[in-house]
Amino acid sequence: MNELKEKVIGVLMGGMSAEREISMKSGKAVSNALIGLGYNIREIDVTRESIGRLADEELDIAFIALHGRFGEDGTIQGMLEMMRIPYTGSSHTTSAVALNKLITKQLMKYNNIQVTPFEAITIDEYRESGCTKFIDNIPVVVKPINEGSSIGISIVKSAQQLKPALDLAFTYDDTVLVEKYIKAREIQVGVLNNKPLGIIEIVPKNEFYDFDAKYSDGGAKHIFPAPLDVAVHDMLMERALMVHKILGCSGATRVDFLLDDNNEAYLLEVNTLPGMTELSLLPEIADGVGIPFPKLCEEILKGASLHVNYMADARI
Repeated sequence: MNELKEKVIGVLMGGMSAEREISMKSGKAVSNALIGLGYNIREIDVTRESIGRLADEELDIAFIALHGRFGEDGTIQGMLEMMRIPYTGSSHTTSAVALNKLITKQLMKYNNIQVTPFEAITIDEYRESGCTKFIDNIPVVVKPINEGSSIGISIVKSAQQLKPALDLAFTYDDTVLVEKYIKAREIQVGVLNNKPLGIIEIVPKNEFYDFDAKYSDGGAKHIFPAPLDVAVHDMLMERALMVHKILGCSGATRVDFLLDDNNEAYLLEVNTLPGMTELSLLPEIADGVGIPFPKLCEEILKGASLHVNYMADARI
C-alpha cells in the first residue's frame, strides 16, 4: 500500500459520451476518496483535446471513472495498453464486448445464461422495411446496443409508440435491440475482484430504472439486502459471478437482472465501470457488506493491471 501511495495515479473522468456529467461525479468522488487515503492523485478530464496529451501526464496508474462510449467500450483501455499504463477495470476486449448489449446477449445464450427474448435491427433494415414486424410482439423494450445509464431506452406498449421509440434509439446507435417486455423486479449484483459482494433491489418511481431514476435523489427506492429467498439469493450471486467470468471481467462490475414472479432471472446487462456517485449502486452494495467508499476505491485501485499479452510484447 505504501508503494502505491508513491505512484502518480490519474483519475480519468468526463469523457465524450452521453454520460459525461455522471462520469465527472464518479471521478470527483473517487479522487476525493483516494486523496483522503493519502494517494497522489491527478484528475484528468478526458476530452477530444486532452486525450492526445495523455502520455504527457506521466501516469503510473490510471483509475478509469469513465462511462459509456470512449470510456467503457475498450477505446481508452486500448490506448492505455499502447502507452503501457496499468489501469483499473476490465481489458479492452472485455470492455468492448460487455458494453455491446447484442454481443453480450448472444454470448450469454451460448453459455446457457437466460436473457430476455430479443431481436436486433440495423438502421438500414429500419429504413428499408420499417417497424411493422415488431407490432405483433408489443409490449417490447427498445434500446440502443452501446449506451449505458438507460439512455435511449423506451418501453413500447402500443403500436403508436413503436416508431418514436426506434427513432430515439437510432439517434444513439446504428443497431437497436427490440426485447420482449417482462414485468419483473430489478435486481443488481455487485462483484469485486472475482467475488460477488451482495444484491440490491431497485424500485423506481418511474416505469423502469431510467436515467432520471438513477441520478435524481428520490427517483428510486434502494433495498439492501434485496428481500430474496436464500436459494434465489445464492443463485443470483452465483450467476452474476459466472457472467463476470464468462466475459473475462476484472476489478469491479455490476451485473443487472430482471427477476419475474416465478423467480426466473434474466440477465439485463453488465457494467464493467459501474457508477461511483453518491447515488450509485455498487458503492451502496459495498457499504452494505462493510466496505466503505474509500476502501472500495482502494480495492479497485489495487486490482489495476497492465492487461498486456507479454508473449506478444516480447516478439516486438
